[in-house]
Amino acid sequence: MKNMEKYLTLLDGEVDGLLLTSRYSRLYSAEYDIAEGVAIVTKKGCRYFTDSRYIEAAENGLQGYEVIMVDREHPYVKLINEAIEEFGVTKLGFEEDYLNVAEFRYYEKGLNAELVPMNKAIHKFRQIKEEWELNLMRRAQEITDKAFSEVLGRIQVGMTEKELQAELIYCLYKNGADNTSFDPIVVSGPNTSLPHGVAGDRVIQKGDFITMDFGALYCGYCADMTRTVAVGYATEEMEKVYNTVLEAQMAGIAATKAGVTGKEIDGAARKVIADAGYGKYFGHGYGHCLGMEVHEAPGVNPSGETVMEENMIASAEPGIYLPGKFGVRIEDVLIFKENGYEDITHSPKNLIIV
Repeated sequence: MKNMEKYLTLLDGEVDGLLLTSRYSRLYSAEYDIAEGVAIVTKKGCRYFTDSRYIEAAENGLQGYEVIMVDREHPYVKLINEAIEEFGVTKLGFEEDYLNVAEFRYYEKGLNAELVPMNKAIHKFRQIKEEWELNLMRRAQEITDKAFSEVLGRIQVGMTEKELQAELIYCLYKNGADNTSFDPIVVSGPNTSLPHGVAGDRVIQKGDFITMDFGALYCGYCADMTRTVAVGYATEEMEKVYNTVLEAQMAGIAATKAGVTGKEIDGAARKVIADAGYGKYFGHGYGHCLGMEVHEAPGVNPSGETVMEENMIASAEPGIYLPGKFGVRIEDVLIFKENGYEDITHSPKNLIIV
């Protein structure tokens, strides 16, 4: 089934049209990415509105849409209202999670149709990936793995976290990334106890842990991985914590298959960390689903009641963070299968000392 056809199935109930304002839904529906625009989807016709900067690309690349250019005399609301009248739309489902207050008021006041919140329904289709989507994510992860392999040879005592982050980003682009999936996390020494720390001017030293959390964006799809490496040497405590995190990740991975809940997977990993005495130092969830966005529903965490289905894809990233000392996180991305999983992350997970 084409992605546009999936959206059309939402028009058999309380709405007779969809207003797609997020880049993710516009990309998913058309299977082609235009940076800016708004789309309307109905059973009588589908239109994509964008401005002169993107009109040529939209006309050449978009599938399933009639492309219309907006300008000062023909703003979004006017053109959407023309479609509403022509297609007989009375109720428009919209993505309430992707509009700020000003944008919502603009559409609510200007459009001649009732706006119905439908974010969850619109985005649910993206939870289960088509094979072509999985192939793009495999490629994104392949680029990410290559970048990690290359950046290991660039780590030097005396460079700053910011300098290492710049090298990592370069390696992602060099190996084929269209962009980064998110702002990379590159932290060292005591800063590794910050799960989402920001690269700064700290100078990397011998005896440091370095945590790198990063991913390539490729054709609209995200990769995500984390590796923690040691510089020069690792103390006995560092090795103990690292091996505990790795054991926890492997326990979560072993529990990964279609038919289980995110809560069950999280629990398998969390138990390993708790049994080792580090339970209070693992505060975040075990993982998250991803795709066009690096964080998508459902979650793989203590609140994850959703039963995972085949071809959902999620991260596996437990961690231990000792305030003021160091932290460790190891992350892979896995595709859920009927009888197990496919781990698309191929970088080594043994403790690497550079």
